[in-house]
Amino acid sequence: MADQFKAVIFDVDGTLAETERDGHRVAFNLAFSEMGFNWVWDEVLYGKLLAISGGRERIVYYLIAFNSGFSYAGSIEQLAYDIYKVKTRHYVALLNSKKLKLRLGVSRLMDEIRAAGLRMAIATASTTENVNTLITEMLGSDALSWFDVIATGDLALKKKPAPDIFYYCLDSMNLLAENGLVVEDSENGVKAAIAADISTIVTYNDYTKEDDFTGALSVFEHLGEPEHPCDQIKGVPLLNGYVTVDDLRIIHARR
Repeated sequence: MADQFKAVIFDVDGTLAETERDGHRVAFNLAFSEMGFNWVWDEVLYGKLLAISGGRERIVYYLIAFNSGFSYAGSIEQLAYDIYKVKTRHYVALLNSKKLKLRLGVSRLMDEIRAAGLRMAIATASTTENVNTLITEMLGSDALSWFDVIATGDLALKKKPAPDIFYYCLDSMNLLAENGLVVEDSENGVKAAIAADISTIVTYNDYTKEDDFTGALSVFEHLGEPEHPCDQIKGVPLLNGYVTVDDLRIIHARR
């Protein structure tokens, strides 16, 4: 029932903003160069690396699956941690430079959600510093207060597709799974949300458009704007060609 819809939980990277290709990937390459490694993650390779959630985990995966000839005397996990620390500095600088932008419809829909008295939360593998900087730079200095919970990769939780971070959000918000709706962009995110029994919609991007979104109630190109309708590949037809709170209520009622 529509009155059971109480909260929206957003993923961040690729969902709120196109941060993967032009943000995180660029920052990783800057970190590699700064630390003296001749590694370059081009757009194609980075798409493959996105199969793994979490930046540190992605570095380890790269060394195992794509650069197995790399020899290092110390701990690979510690090396990944050190690289990621440098990468985070570069990523935050990119956010501060205003070079990255929100995806279509994100700011509008969040304003509608707040006006409707619904709650919001964040569930992401990205770090707290990355997320807080993105939110304040793109949504405003007071925007952190919009979210009841900002659950990040800094928590000692299994990464998506494990459902742990969504369980954490539900517990922290004292919210039942049936009362929430997740907005994701990737197969791993959908799997995690569905495993936590939370209704899910998808706004795919260039990296995730071929993902398997089985279980998602609706799948869109982006959230859209009145002057920029979004393509929809699955789910209940939108009322006006872009995602509104009324659409979210209708979609949630179909769970």
